[in-house]
Amino acid sequence: MIEKLKEIKEKALVEIQNISDKKSLNEIKVKYLGKQGELTAILRGMRDVSPEDRPKVGALVNEVRSEIESRIEEKENRFDEEELANSLASEKIDITEPSKFISKGAVHAVPMITDKLIDICVDMGFTVVDGPEVETDYYNFEAMNIPKNHPSRDMQDSFYITDNILLRTQTSAVQSRELETRKPPFKIISPGKTYRNDSDSTHSPVFHQCEGLVVDENVSMADLKIMLSEMMRRLYGEGTKVRFRPSFFPFTEPSIEVDVSCPNCKGEGCKTCKGTGFLEILGAGVVNPKVLDIAGIDSKKFTGFAFGMGIERTSMVLNAIPDLRTMYKNDVRFLSQLK
Repeated sequence: MIEKLKEIKEKALVEIQNISDKKSLNEIKVKYLGKQGELTAILRGMRDVSPEDRPKVGALVNEVRSEIESRIEEKENRFDEEELANSLASEKIDITEPSKFISKGAVHAVPMITDKLIDICVDMGFTVVDGPEVETDYYNFEAMNIPKNHPSRDMQDSFYITDNILLRTQTSAVQSRELETRKPPFKIISPGKTYRNDSDSTHSPVFHQCEGLVVDENVSMADLKIMLSEMMRRLYGEGTKVRFRPSFFPFTEPSIEVDVSCPNCKGEGCKTCKGTGFLEILGAGVVNPKVLDIAGIDSKKFTGFAFGMGIERTSMVLNAIPDLRTMYKNDVRFLSQLK
């Protein structure tokens, strides 16, 4: 038995040494180590070995197996290295040669503007927050001081799922939730998708907003105007003029509309701004004390301001896009022109 093992070892090592491809190596592996292999047959015959010789024979079997496995592994590694070297040589690319023109994709208008707004606001100290798109009537309307009989609800043709569940019409719903859980002072923005049953050249059933909220002691309209003026300059460029007009929103009091000088004609008057030199951009105002009280925040100690803008509207202004629907036709020629 011992002589047989030595013979198998010598024979296997010679065959492995002379193997020149992986397929033949695998055949050798099966021949000696497989279920019907020569070494396996020796193991089956261990029952015929005398008890006093079994430890010695068993140790030699393990030694022979280990040696054969080790040599096979070395050979496999050598074949793998040669195969890799051949692949690298045959698939090598000469990077010094001029390449063919490769057209690049373009970032869509919505994430492009969203990322730009987030960068501006985060640089101003805001924290980005998110919330559910399927919302309750309470957080979407009532917590924003818009009760069920409020006329402003007629301005938002909403997608209701049940009497109390709807697709959010504004990211103010995120602010409602944050007002309940955060302790002042805080500065947050809530970019996200919103839904209203409206569709034409300047409206879409699915659109995007970015709303901001600041709550602290002694926050005033002056703070809001300074912050918005700086934000508009960063967004639309240096030299942008900002105009504030009185307005009304249930969740802010007083409320304002914000216009910027047309970035296309620099305030001179053009087709985009309809000759006025200014474009309406967003709504804002000082947070209505009722909104703070509903959320459990002491409105006598804390005040705040809020603002909100449409992402698509902002992109339309920056890129002089006459029809919002153009942004969703997925035409690369159009998308590549956006900024």
